[in-house]
Amino acid sequence: MTPPLTRPERVALLSTCIVDQLFPEVGLATIRLLDRHGVKAEFPQGQTCCGQPLFNMGYREEARVLALHTLSVFERYEAVVLPSGSCTAMVKVFYPDLFPPGDPAHARMEALAAKTFELSQFLVQRLGISDAGASFDAGVTYHDGCHCLRELRVRDEPRALLRSVTGCRLIEMEGCDACCGFGGTFSVKFGEISSAMVRDKVAAIEATGADFVVTTDSSCLMQIHGALSRAGSRVRPLHLAQLLAGERPAEKA
Repeated sequence: MTPPLTRPERVALLSTCIVDQLFPEVGLATIRLLDRHGVKAEFPQGQTCCGQPLFNMGYREEARVLALHTLSVFERYEAVVLPSGSCTAMVKVFYPDLFPPGDPAHARMEALAAKTFELSQFLVQRLGISDAGASFDAGVTYHDGCHCLRELRVRDEPRALLRSVTGCRLIEMEGCDACCGFGGTFSVKFGEISSAMVRDKVAAIEATGADFVVTTDSSCLMQIHGALSRAGSRVRPLHLAQLLAGERPAEKA
């Protein structure tokens, strides 16, 4: 593990729409986790959607408007942390591509991209943390969200953090890197294909015998949770931030 870099003084949480509207507990767990490791993250009130849904549907002009707004809110921070590989990829990979080289916004977007991190990426790569300082006595399997794995190349970081958790038994599933079928508007446009994909994912999860399925994206967890519930599975979904913060959901009735 490389030594930690200079700890950033001003860090912001970009919570994402799904966390803000549907899973606020994930955002709160992220704040608590960062605080435990000496990072006092701010929550800028002006933040909105990163523009990924518009971008994915081809509305690039509208996505640029939201990208510029996000830039205006977060540009002043030394680091921006997201509990989402998907939205991190939007800022880190696709924002610079929305503005051609030579456009004054292009270089600013590249600078924002360079200081934007998915949560596990920030902990391991930016802070050099190898021990999450958590305990969680359960069997856990990990799902690689598509954007986190394929766009950010983040695979080892969440696993390293999980292995450092006292009592946590990481059980790899077959096809851990296979898409869960959510894909934002994909699950709406291609419902039958999406449903088939998540059924395969649930079968792989259950085959591990794990108690929890963990990932870095609440959108994936929402998709997987629905399929687990429909299947009557005992496996429970949990965001990585919640596990590392030591939060365990209540047992099913």
